[in-house]
Amino acid sequence: MGRIVVSLVVSNVDDRRRAQRGELPRDQVRATTVEASVDSGATYLCLPKPIVDDLGLPLNGARPTRTAAGVRHMNVYGGAHLEIDGRTCEVEVMSLDESQRALLGQIPLEILDFWIDPVNQRLVGNPEHGGQWMAEAY
Repeated sequence: MGRIVVSLVVSNVDDRRRAQRGELPRDQVRATTVEASVDSGATYLCLPKPIVDDLGLPLNGARPTRTAAGVRHMNVYGGAHLEIDGRTCEVEVMSLDESQRALLGQIPLEILDFWIDPVNQRLVGNPEHGGQWMAEAY
């Protein structure tokens, strides 16, 4: 399987809400565009720590995490707004070392109803939902 890379926009949820209430100019909402590798082996949206810091995301705690180097405790942050191809959600973010590439993991893929198309090396809308974004509640 080839590598799938997507462009995504991550912003600070609290900043967005403050801007909606008129407490913060919209151009001061902390946001960034990131190229991320799609990784169904990762659980979270994973971003290098400098990006997490620039976004001002609050620390939720550390979680034991299975990595290629063994189990490590890795920090998880809240308050991230994620947008990919017009689909949006709020997610937690796991921080990575500065040298690592951003990863788009299972939880945001499921929330945004994307499937991995390994043949064409791209994300597609869930074919079980006609490619349209649909939540499930059963």
